[in-house]
This record gives sequence, C-alpha cells and structure tokens, in this order.
Amino acid sequence: MTRRVSVRITANLEANLHSIRAFLIAAGAATAYVQLLDELDKTVITNLERHPEMGRPFLGRPALSIEARDLIAKLSSRTGPENLREYLSGDYLILYAVVERTVYLLAIKHHRQLSFAFDRHWS
Repeated sequence: MTRRVSVRITANLEANLHSIRAFLIAAGAATAYVQLLDELDKTVITNLERHPEMGRPFLGRPALSIEARDLIAKLSSRTGPENLREYLSGDYLILYAVVERTVYLLAIKHHRQLSFAFDRHWS
C-alpha cells in the first residue's frame, strides 16, 4: 500500500485561482471555475496524496532563455530540481514540488494563459 503525503496549497496557487476565475468569467465560462475546484479537490489532490511523483519532471525540457534559466535555478535551489513536477489536468497545468512527505501546489494555469510567475512562489 502506498503511504499518503500531505498536499499544501501555496499563496501563489490561490492567487492563480483568482486569476483563472476572472479569466473564465471574462470568457463567459463561470461554471468552469466550480468544475475546476471540484476537480482539484476530488481528483488532483487525491492523486497527488497517493502518487506524489506522478507528474512529469518540470525540468525535463531545457529552458531556452537566460531569464527562464535564472528563475528556474532560483526555484530549484529551494526544492531540488528533481522535485519540481507538472501535472496536466484537463485544460490546466499545475506546477508542484515534492519536498520530503509534502506536495506543495505552486501554480496553476489554464492552457490559454501565458506562463508561471516564479517570483511569488517562495516569498
């Protein structure tokens, strides 16, 4: 049997959820936000509690810009580069870190949104 880990939601993920809510309301898809919260609660968090390394390694693809390399170096210095992972759930990409027995949900974006803002993850 697989031991469960705890899943923590960061302030940055909460800010991303507010942004997604505004994005979906502007797109006329407000009910999709409720569906997203339900999916996070019933599927994503449950899966990560049981299988924390199920997402693919975030650093599996090389960064192509100096700015991205610097931001990734800063973030991975806090978690270890092998601990940064991404989880694809429907229209959403979730960035998370596995640190010891805890999964930290760092960021979430709708596939139509731009990119992750690393500067808010660890303040």
